[in-house]
Amino acid sequence: MTGRSRIAKCLENLRAAGKKGLIAFITAGDPGLAGTVEIVRHVAEAGADLIELGIPFSDPIADGPVIQMASARALAAGATLPGILEAVREIKKVCTKPLLLMGYYNPIYRFGIRQFAAAASVAGVDGLIVPDLPYEETRPLREAATEKGMDLIYLVAPVTPDRRLMKIAAEASGFIYCISVTGVTGARREIDTDLAAFTGRVRRYTALPLALGFGISGPEQALKASAYCDAVVVGSALVKAVAECSDAAAAGLAAGQLVARIRAALDSLKGSF
Repeated sequence: MTGRSRIAKCLENLRAAGKKGLIAFITAGDPGLAGTVEIVRHVAEAGADLIELGIPFSDPIADGPVIQMASARALAAGATLPGILEAVREIKKVCTKPLLLMGYYNPIYRFGIRQFAAAASVAGVDGLIVPDLPYEETRPLREAATEKGMDLIYLVAPVTPDRRLMKIAAEASGFIYCISVTGVTGARREIDTDLAAFTGRVRRYTALPLALGFGISGPEQALKASAYCDAVVVGSALVKAVAECSDAAAAGLAAGQLVARIRAALDSLKGSF
């Protein structure tokens, strides 16, 4: 990749402006891919800085019950990888925010690594997150993504040893996704991890922005977590808000309202760090 990616530019601009980033996760295809376009439009207009679209998968090892059920609904509704890439093209018509795809490796491998990277790039994807792809096996996808101007975002956990952190940081681009808990996704009442110690260890090895995700349930937790990172990722809470609505229009409004509350909480810190 030459120059900074759109993801890196977005987070660096936020940092320069004294603002914390908000990454909004939505499961693609729940409820329907046309609904996903509408929901993304709402959350982007409400203040999300980056959009993360989850590719539904039948064996999502990193996801808790809320996103598992969303994936099942999306698959039952007919969501496919080519269909999601078409939805990305539609999203780019109504949303200028950087967009990431989060998906498991099997569908990408079956699609063809280079074919997938090319198709995702043409559709308008800016970065990829593949939680079940070990660092040691990322080279083919990382090179294919980089050639197309996309970031491959690496995940690290509180239990990741320093030696591994150092290797991951050396290959990372865009930002590093710090998993705030040892477990699957899902909103939690409390996050017990010592986030200061965890993100402090990661920062020893990189100047890239850090994003904290997993377990952030709403404005209060987002505000607390943001003290230790450059951006927070909110997923299950948004997916749950979508699931509780009767149609895509209502889901878009509900998701947008939640994002607006989290945005307001994060902006209360503007310039104070």
